[in-house]
Amino acid sequence: MQKKNISVIGVPMDLGQMRRGVDMGPSAIRYAGLLERLENIGHTVTDLGDIRIDQAERVHTAETNLRNLEAVVKGNTELADQVKAVKDAGDFPLILGGDHSIAIGSLAGISSKHENLGVIWYDAHGDLNTGETSPSGNIHGMPLAVSLGLGHEDLVNIHGYTPKVKPENIVIIGARSLDEGERELIKEKGIRVYTMHEVDRMGMTRVMEESIEYLKGRTDGVHLSLDLDGLDPSDAPGVGTPVLGGISYRESHLAMEMLAEADILTSAEFVEVNPILDEKNKTATVAVALIGSLFGEKLL
Repeated sequence: MQKKNISVIGVPMDLGQMRRGVDMGPSAIRYAGLLERLENIGHTVTDLGDIRIDQAERVHTAETNLRNLEAVVKGNTELADQVKAVKDAGDFPLILGGDHSIAIGSLAGISSKHENLGVIWYDAHGDLNTGETSPSGNIHGMPLAVSLGLGHEDLVNIHGYTPKVKPENIVIIGARSLDEGERELIKEKGIRVYTMHEVDRMGMTRVMEESIEYLKGRTDGVHLSLDLDGLDPSDAPGVGTPVLGGISYRESHLAMEMLAEADILTSAEFVEVNPILDEKNKTATVAVALIGSLFGEKLL
């Protein structure tokens, strides 16, 4: 893998959902040795610190069915600005969450630099809800829908344009918990999804080969959005919405190694590490190990 200039951005956001602690995710990932790991591989790493997230009183607005809308929009707007600045400098943005609502800002800042951005959504969930379809009103279940231009106008119009990504440029890997509205949207938009059925039946090698080939021919850059709950809870227990029967630790390493070999990624984020729910920082340590593989770390 070609050596990169990597800019690390932490986003201590916990307002996109209801469980406290995920705001400590960026610190936990750094504590698990992220910066040293990347530098040992040979990359140049700049830690830009954390985006400031206002810890406002938690608000559920009945009119929108969206929790903490104003604070989530503000944090994601600041993230989008910083990500765009990193892309303007020609560097690789590596974003640490925080809950998955931060992908709204990540994609707003990244997509502005691409004509045809591809997205790999590595997650147990589709995150394709809107205020109308969400059972909870939690915005961390909506970022992919928002990036498609679906949802509240304050969210979809961050950075003044929408959509950020086209449905045919998305690949979801590891899905095993989808709400009814999400299933309908996937069928309507023709979004490519590899559920755990496909991962089990085809094997991770073929899933990744097909995903890489699919995106390689139609995009001018690919963003990886990896939610640690995409992994099985036995490997990544420190997440807010664990779902049994997930991708294994070794399968995930293989997926990251194949992405490193393909060298198609232009940005990445790792989200939903919650140290309060974790076991001795195990999930953050897993995240760092996967990031190592993603950036070309090899045993021999």
